[in-house]
Amino acid sequence: MTAIIYRPSRNAMQSGKGKTKKWLLVHERQEAREIEPLMGYTSSRDTQVQVKLSFDTQEAAEEYARKNGLAYVVKQAHESTPKRTVYSDNFRHDRKTPWTH
Repeated sequence: MTAIIYRPSRNAMQSGKGKTKKWLLVHERQEAREIEPLMGYTSSRDTQVQVKLSFDTQEAAEEYARKNGLAYVVKQAHESTPKRTVYSDNFRHDRKTPWTH
């Protein structure tokens, strides 16, 4: 059973960075989901997929995996580069596209 350690990215629908500070340890899916014939729900007998453990640091997550004998893969966090914008640039005389109402 392999565990994945990663830091989640921010929600694309929000500008905030909530829930992106902690590192998560999740287990990979061991078997495929099945379609339940009566109701049409998808189900699986793999209950480890439901477990998400959060840690303050990557090292703490790795230590937990080592201590419990889990094989793990670390996905490095992607840091976005913010684009600097200045409000007064909207009104510059040398804009590439003219500003109109």
